[in-house]
This record gives sequence, C-alpha cells and structure tokens, in this order.
Amino acid sequence: MIRLLAFLLLAALPARSDELRGTGDLGVVVERATGSLLIVDRSERAAIGRVEGLGDLSHASVVFSPDERFAYVFGRDGGLSKVDLLTREVAGRVLQAGNSIGGAISDDGSLVAVSNYDPGGVRVFDAETLAPVADIPTGSKTLGLVDAPGRRFVFSLWEAGETWIADFSAGPEPAITRIPGIGANPYDALISGDGRTYIAGLFGEDGLAAIDLWAEPPAARRILDGYGRGEEALPVYKMPHLEGWALAGERFVLPAVGRHELLWVDSRSLEGDRTRTAVHGQPVFAVARPDGRQVWVNFAHPDNDTIQVIDTLSGEVIRELKPGPRSCTWNSRRAARRSGSRSATPGGSRSTTP
Repeated sequence: MIRLLAFLLLAALPARSDELRGTGDLGVVVERATGSLLIVDRSERAAIGRVEGLGDLSHASVVFSPDERFAYVFGRDGGLSKVDLLTREVAGRVLQAGNSIGGAISDDGSLVAVSNYDPGGVRVFDAETLAPVADIPTGSKTLGLVDAPGRRFVFSLWEAGETWIADFSAGPEPAITRIPGIGANPYDALISGDGRTYIAGLFGEDGLAAIDLWAEPPAARRILDGYGRGEEALPVYKMPHLEGWALAGERFVLPAVGRHELLWVDSRSLEGDRTRTAVHGQPVFAVARPDGRQVWVNFAHPDNDTIQVIDTLSGEVIRELKPGPRSCTWNSRRAARRSGSRSATPGGSRSTTP
C-alpha cells in the first residue's frame, strides 16, 4: 500500500528539469474512462506519469512530433491536446470542434490536422503553438484523415463519397484536389508506408476504394468489389476501422463490413487474396504486430469481450483471449518516413508508442 501511494504521488508530479531521459522508449496509454494519458517506459515496463484533463477520450487517437517529445491527442469532444512526454504536462490545448474523429501530423512536423463530424471539415493548426492555420469546410462529416509526403493531408467525406487531398507545400492556403465517386459512405482509411496508396473502406458497399497518390491526377479504383456477394448481410453493430497499421508482411489485412471475416489484399497489386479468415465476430480493428508476423483482432458488440491472434502465414487463428467487455486493440505504428514507429497493444485502453 505504501509503495502504491508513493507511485501515485510520483506519477502526479511533473518531471524535474535535471532529469535526463530520451523519448524513444516512451509510450502512452489512453485512459478513456478518465480522460487521461498514462506515460510509460517500455524498457522498464513501468508507468512514469499521468496527464489528466484531456476531455472525452472515448474515441481518442494520438500522433507524435518528429523528435518524439510531444504527443498530440485527438479527443471525441473536439479537443486537441499537446502533451509533453518529458515534463508530463499539457503543453497546449484547444477545443476546436464539437465532435471529432482523429487527426494527423504533417511529414515535416509543422502542422496538425483534425477531422470533424460536427461541424464537419478539417481544421489545421501550427504544431508548435496550436494556433489556427487553415479551416477546410467540406459540407460533410470527414474521416479517414492521414498525412502524405510533401505537407499533404488526405481525408474522405462521408456524405459526399469523395476523397480530398489538401496540399500545404506552398504555404498556409492549401491546394485542394477532389477525387469524386469513390463509393458510398467512406468511413475510415489507411495509407501505405511509402505514402503512395490510400485505401478507404466503404460502409454502404461490398468493396473498398484504393487511390494511387502518385498518379497525375490521383486515381481511384475499386478493390475487393463484391466480396460479400450472394450472402445475406449481417446487422452492423460498429463501424470497422482501417486507420490502424494493417500491413502484415506483403499483405493488408482488413475487417469485412457486416461479416465475421478478415480480408487479405496483396500490397503491391491490391488484388484480393483467396485467403479469408473466419473470426469470432464482426471485426473492428485488425492490427498487425510491428514485425507483421501476427494480426490481433477485436470485435463489435455482442462479441466485444474477445481478442483473437491470427498467424500471418497461414491466416489461421492461433490464440483467443478473453480480457472482458469492450476490449480494444488499437495501433499507432507509423512508417519511419513519418513521425515515429508504432506498436499495438491489446486491452481496454489504447496503447501508443512514438
């Protein structure tokens, strides 16, 4: 008991200025129920501090500055918080919208963008000061926001069925490229590590859209079209998510909408693999281990007490865990070209490492 009290007192205090520590071993755990961020040391396997007062973190996500010192936390209530991992304090916070759904940091670390449900659109801020830089109205809920090379952000529009590219390479007024007709209700997205391929899930259709960001102009094509054709669709209790790191070896592994399956896609050809993995329920997150050797999957209600581990080579379930209701695997692994590496950790909270 005495040791526990001592740790809690230590965790509540900011770090001393003479405490020298690198940031590469630090990670964060989003404590959704309490609106706080737990800072952990991965080598010591220990919590070293807690940052509170970050608002509604029920659907929080995190990105990191290039030097891995600052974590930018995107809350569901529209809050954008900048957390100093070394001093364990909030370095800045702005309540920029009424309902938000994630964000990204530019490849040079100078801009932070947030995608919003209410009032819609994307808002962009200076990463150092959190001062407003740009407001991009879309007339639609926006989601699937990722960063692309060259100070660009890519995001999709739920009602409009479009993907937009906002290019800030020339300054604070972005050049907007619209890619219409990608499909009904794009809901979430991922981008390949080289920044070339953007894949958006389509909630209203059996299929996904892939966009070649290197093409001039960028072009979209359907992949896995009709993957559920001929079979009765199940009620969808929770939207699948693609934003986590889903590259396992040379294949993307993706949750199927309204099905108890994972879909496998060749990362080069983007052609569907004949391999499909039958799983416990409707998958929400399918998250590859940092080395790609395994995939961890969690599920929508009423099967959300279970996490399954999939072998990448065989596509078979090799382990099933029962951590309890609302279990979540969430991944914040990033390619080295962007703002740090990511790893996935299962559990009721979301764990992120810079």
